[in-house]
Amino acid sequence: MTPALHSPRFWLLTAAAVLVAGTTFSLGQWQLRRAAQKEALQAAVESKGRLPALDVRALLASPDMAGEIHRPAVLKGSWRPEHTVYLDNRPMAGKTGFVVLTPLVLEGGAQAIVVQRGWVPRDFADRTRLPEVATPAGTVTVEGRIASPPSKLYEFQGIETGRIRQNLDLPAYRAQTGLPLLEVSLLQTGAASEGLLREWAAPNLGVDKHYGYAFQWFGLCALVVILYGWFQLVLPFRARIHSRRPTSRDQLP
Repeated sequence: MTPALHSPRFWLLTAAAVLVAGTTFSLGQWQLRRAAQKEALQAAVESKGRLPALDVRALLASPDMAGEIHRPAVLKGSWRPEHTVYLDNRPMAGKTGFVVLTPLVLEGGAQAIVVQRGWVPRDFADRTRLPEVATPAGTVTVEGRIASPPSKLYEFQGIETGRIRQNLDLPAYRAQTGLPLLEVSLLQTGAASEGLLREWAAPNLGVDKHYGYAFQWFGLCALVVILYGWFQLVLPFRARIHSRRPTSRDQLP
């Protein structure tokens, strides 16, 4: 055994290298598992999108409406434009504006659903000036896909009121409107109409992000192993070989 192997410093550095390499390798594997889980979820989302569209009766008869998220739907009902809400700071097509929400009382009048109707630009000169959005009267047919309630950007204390809001608190909105709103919403799809743009971004579960993180963790693991091997094994070995070579003075008679 060489003197270096008797050194506490050698074993301390070895333990540290093993710990760091093992931890980073495990984190890389965890990121790969997360990517696999999200790929399976993405496949489930795409599978839901290929199912037949729900109508009002099928949606209300579903035992698990949250389980219908991402499924196409064609719902009939009547708008309640007096309860229209504009969610601020919502981007679309590289611009910032409002996402327009209007309740739709479903055919039969027993339930209602919040419809994310589309996007409109904001007036930067006058924030309180709202763009014109046409809302047809009478019974309408709305195509879209079942979605969660609109995502929240910021959390504020208290309940927001008024037409312009940062977020929509569904229970509070239900109480304000007095409508029996469902726990899900409808993301309206189709071509631009009624002054609304509907270039919704496709659901992105961030699978590529996990692969990127895994690459970083595995790269760090490899770097630790290479540096340990070079400084703790290769360089000391080369130094020992060099020290054993006979010098010119040793070769003189």
